Amino acid sequence: MSNRKVCFFGHSDAPWSIQPKLREVILDLIDNEEADEFYVGTHGNFDRMVLAVLSELSETRAFRFYVVLAYLPAEKENPRADHAILPDGIENIPPRFAINYRNQFTIETADIVVTYVEHSWGGAAKYKLLAEKKNRRVIEISA
Repeated sequence: MSNRKVCFFGHSDAPWSIQPKLREVILDLIDNEEADEFYVGTHGNFDRMVLAVLSELSETRAFRFYVVLAYLPAEKENPRADHAILPDGIENIPPRFAINYRNQFTIETADIVVTYVEHSWGGAAKYKLLAEKKNRRVIEISA
């Protein structure tokens, strides 16, 4: 495998109706584009959908996925603790900048960015633009 890395940015209120499209994109990346590392955040519906799809597909496909945390989790808040990571250096970042730091880490790590962006404001739109500026391949999912 060529070790292609993928990260995700989408609105926290993303509708669950996009999950089949999201699953199709992730399957294509694994089966046809040799993606084998995935990085997902922990905020909102889009991240929950990504994590659900990755968890399901990990039972039948060979790849690694990481839940990239912005904060040290409380014990009961740790989603998929067996896959959770913290970006290096995040312990030195003030909490109000931690999500930005985490998101920049995922863009720097990834070759491909999968997005669900329906409006031009908010974090998902901001990081989609940053990914484009950094010449990452951006795959857009729409409702």
